[in-house]
Amino acid sequence: MNDLIKKQLQDAQATMDKAIAHCESELTKIRAGKASAGMLDGITVDYYGSATPLGSVASINTPDARTILVQPWEKNMLVPIERAIMEANIGINPQNDGVVIRLGVPPLTEERRRDLVKKVKEEAERGRITVRNIRKDANEKIKKLKGDGVSDDEIKTGEAEVQKITDLYIVKVDKHAEAKEKDVMTV
Repeated sequence: MNDLIKKQLQDAQATMDKAIAHCESELTKIRAGKASAGMLDGITVDYYGSATPLGSVASINTPDARTILVQPWEKNMLVPIERAIMEANIGINPQNDGVVIRLGVPPLTEERRRDLVKKVKEEAERGRITVRNIRKDANEKIKKLKGDGVSDDEIKTGEAEVQKITDLYIVKVDKHAEAKEKDVMTV
C-alpha cells in the first residue's frame, strides 16, 4: 500500500481514538445510581478569579456507593465549591458541614433510568456520527492523493481499509454504550 494512504489511515485512526475517548468521558458523566467521582467532572470552581476544575482545588472520594465526599484543600473554598456544584445542576444537593461537602446520591427511579438510557443512546449516536465524519474526511483526503500519482486501485484499497477501521470503532462505541446502559438499568 502507498505510504501516503498509510499516513491517512494512521491519521484517521488517531482521530477516531480521540473520538472514542471523548465518547467514553461523556458516558462517564451520566450517573448510574452509584456514586462516582466522574459525576463531578466538568465542574469548575471560581478559584481566586479563575475557573478551575473541581479536582484541582479539592480531593473527591466515594466512601460508599451512595456518597461522594469533596474535601477542599483550603477551608475558604467550601462555599465556592458548594455553589459550583449547585450551579452544575447534577441533581444532587451538596451538604456543607464546615469541613467537607457531602453529596448523597439518591437511588434512581425506573422512569429516571429510562431517561438516562435515552441519554446514553444519544451520546453513542453522537460518537458514531463523529466516527463516520472522520471516515468521510479520510476518504476525501485519499481521493485527493490521485493528483500525487496514487493509482485508482490503491485509492480503492485505501477506502476499503478506512471502512474496516470505521466498522471497528463503531463497534467500540456500541460496546461502551451497551455497558453503560446495563450499568444504568442495574438496580
